Amino acid sequence: MSDPTEFERLVASRRMVRAFRTDPIERDLLERLVDLASRSPSAGKTQGWHVVVLEGAVTDTFWSATMRPETRETFRWKHLLDAPVILLSFADPQAYLERYSESDKSKGELGSSLDAWPTPYWTVDASFATMTLLLAAHDAGLGALFFGVFRGESELRTALGVPSHLQLIGAIALGHERVPTDDERDSVAFGAGLSASRPRASVAEILHFSRW
Repeated sequence: MSDPTEFERLVASRRMVRAFRTDPIERDLLERLVDLASRSPSAGKTQGWHVVVLEGAVTDTFWSATMRPETRETFRWKHLLDAPVILLSFADPQAYLERYSESDKSKGELGSSLDAWPTPYWTVDASFATMTLLLAAHDAGLGALFFGVFRGESELRTALGVPSHLQLIGAIALGHERVPTDDERDSVAFGAGLSASRPRASVAEILHFSRW
């Protein structure tokens, strides 16, 4: 078997990071990562993906909306709160209705309503872009953590002025990974998530040739 390619090494080594340094991320780098991610597949080249960027002290807007004060005090991954950037990934369903109402796409029914779509491709496309962003961040030497927003979304939307029709895909904490000192190495703050020990599905379990 040939040696792994650079891409194979990149994908195989990517992981979720939960401890960050507070060093800021340059705007140029952020823009480059998003530019790469925007090249992901997009149905009809609709490109209905948006990212809200919270930097530095402004990240507290996110944590205040999504985490109770008592939870923050006892939070296991305390250095996650040090991430200098929080990205909020959004999909725009309306953009897909508008795109599929244009002359080259209007012969179908997808421009009539969101219910006409058998698969919500705004979600698919924004998820593609989000995954590409995670890979691009890893390639740039940054740590990243994608996670869902299960509390405080309404408060967060109001604080950030996010249009109500946009679908929140999730949040990405971004920054330089904080490496534990020798004294911190066994701290739970640097441990992996509980799901990390679950076995990875084998190729044989995933592939179904010719039929299920």
